[in-house]
Amino acid sequence: MDMKTDTAHRAWNQRWSTEEGRAEWLVPDPAVANLAEGLIANNPQATALDLGCGVGRHALLFARLGFRTTAVDLAEAGLAEVRRSAEQEGLSIETQVAPMNALPFADGSFDYVLAFNVIYHGDPAIVHATTSEIRRVLKPGGIFQGTLLSKRNAGFGVGVEVAPDTFVREMSGTDAEEDSDKSHPHFYVSAAGAVNLLSGFELLYLRDGAEKRPGSWHWQFAAEKLA
Repeated sequence: MDMKTDTAHRAWNQRWSTEEGRAEWLVPDPAVANLAEGLIANNPQATALDLGCGVGRHALLFARLGFRTTAVDLAEAGLAEVRRSAEQEGLSIETQVAPMNALPFADGSFDYVLAFNVIYHGDPAIVHATTSEIRRVLKPGGIFQGTLLSKRNAGFGVGVEVAPDTFVREMSGTDAEEDSDKSHPHFYVSAAGAVNLLSGFELLYLRDGAEKRPGSWHWQFAAEKLA
């Protein structure tokens, strides 16, 4: 089956365009807040990239903490919300529309890259290219924090397999309206697959756990770029 596998931003752009769609994505994740607070305490001049920033819940957190913050997404409606919120709070956040697998930044630009519920929206080639790009734009010793979809997730194996371990669900009616993101490719990994994706990094932690709904298993991780 021939299918374009980097299309999820279209669904998110639609979601970010409404107040109801944004409502669930305004509060920073506690694991992100905890790590970010520790990083800025050790390096008050740190630079941070929120990759796949959505409406900016983490980018805004970083700017409040004192990071020199950049936010990237392909969904322009989300970036518009980031800019609006930053202006309202008097924060400085650079925003750019860019694909996650071709970042418009020089090598070694950032001390910290966050990709939270982002990089698994694609096939293996896209996901591997994205982790390679994250590695490239991080400084040696920089931190990559993010999430991946676990093969324990209820969505694994559901729908059409458009690439290895990459599935697209056919959704219609109310289901499609409520969760249109699921109609785009999602890539799932085992623990070994997660470690393989993070080649060139030293893992700080890797945890598999359910998120908001039963069966919503995701890997959460943080890793340090090797020199």
